[in-house]
Amino acid sequence: MIRRLAWPAAALAVTAAAALSLMVGTRAVPLSAVVDAVLHGGGSPDALVVRSLRMPRTEIGLTAGAALGVAGAALQAVTRNPLADPGILGLSQGAAAGVVVAIGLGLANGFSGYVWYAFVGAVLAACLVYGIAARGRGGASPVKLALAGTALSAMTAGGTTVVLTSSAATLDQFRFWQVGALSGRDAGTVVRMLPFLVVGAVLVLGCARGLDALALGDETARALGHRVAWVRGAAALGAALLTAAAVAAAGPIAFVGLAVPHLARRLVSGGHRAVLPLSALLGAALLVGADVAGRVVRAPSEVPAGVMTALVGVPVLVFLVRRRGAVS
Repeated sequence: MIRRLAWPAAALAVTAAAALSLMVGTRAVPLSAVVDAVLHGGGSPDALVVRSLRMPRTEIGLTAGAALGVAGAALQAVTRNPLADPGILGLSQGAAAGVVVAIGLGLANGFSGYVWYAFVGAVLAACLVYGIAARGRGGASPVKLALAGTALSAMTAGGTTVVLTSSAATLDQFRFWQVGALSGRDAGTVVRMLPFLVVGAVLVLGCARGLDALALGDETARALGHRVAWVRGAAALGAALLTAAAVAAAGPIAFVGLAVPHLARRLVSGGHRAVLPLSALLGAALLVGADVAGRVVRAPSEVPAGVMTALVGVPVLVFLVRRRGAVS
């Protein structure tokens, strides 16, 4: 019964989160005015608030949340680590390094300019992690990927901190991006994200059967006719593209990629062909819902969405660790 209701419930959650995102804020907008603004536009104050401020914010939340959910599910399968999230390949720190370089050298000003540099930093980090892990015997095994990602994250974080502590101006601009907020972005951000999101989603979804086989072990996957190195590399690349686009647009968003795949696996059966799309819906609903909650808890001020998702994700992480310890 629960599994039959998972899909309509997830779709309803996304719809409700998006509607609330367009309605809730410093200026409350009734649902009828939201519908009129979305369908017909107009020049009323409510229409301007909805179309110029809240629609881009909601679109970024939906796309970034979906991307992080899918990327998290893929990386947990690739690394065979239930505690893995998109940060395991050093993507968030790579994106942060890209933004710091852009700010420090005066190459970009504002969130729209940060996107490309954050994206390049994240992709370079993913390529470097995979290149390090692929060297030696056994290729890019789950353990080697996790270790390489952790090492690169630590090194990049150290270098970024050195730059930030030596430049107050760079730190002042960087901190607004680092908290992981959806505000302040324009409609063009989603357009810039879209090509990378599409390519990343196609790569990950195309590896769904292979990811199911990887869960049984590399030898079993090979016996079933899957090219393990190709599946792992394609899925990791797709997850890197999804995470890089999401982090570049919204900043580092914690725990969406960790918590959402576990919930999706509890709600549906059918392997990754079902888990991946459901993770997209749940991730979108979670991130937009967290953004809405952040506008309410300290109104009229706002708590960034990245802070709200961390508050939700930390208890989930503790539960997973305790559960795995009990099983062991």
